[in-house]
Amino acid sequence: MKADIHPSYHLIKVVMTNGQEFTTRSTLGEDGQTLNLDIDPNTHPAWTGGTQQLTDRGGRLSRFKSRFAGLGEIKKK
Repeated sequence: MKADIHPSYHLIKVVMTNGQEFTTRSTLGEDGQTLNLDIDPNTHPAWTGGTQQLTDRGGRLSRFKSRFAGLGEIKKK
C-alpha cells in the first residue's frame, strides 16, 4: 500500500440522544473526539426496520409496476 494516503483510524466517543455513551474506532476528526448523535438509532425506523407501509395511490410506484409488469416473463410460443 502507498504510505501516507490513508486517514487516521483512532478511538472516538459516541454519545447517543438518550445519554448512552460508547467508544468505537473511526476516521472522524481527532483521537478522543466526541460524536453527538442527533437521531437515535435505537428508535429511528431507518435502523429498526420500522412498521411503515409504502402507500402509493396511482403515483410513481404504480406507474413503474404497470410499465414493467411483463419484464422478465418468459412467453411460450
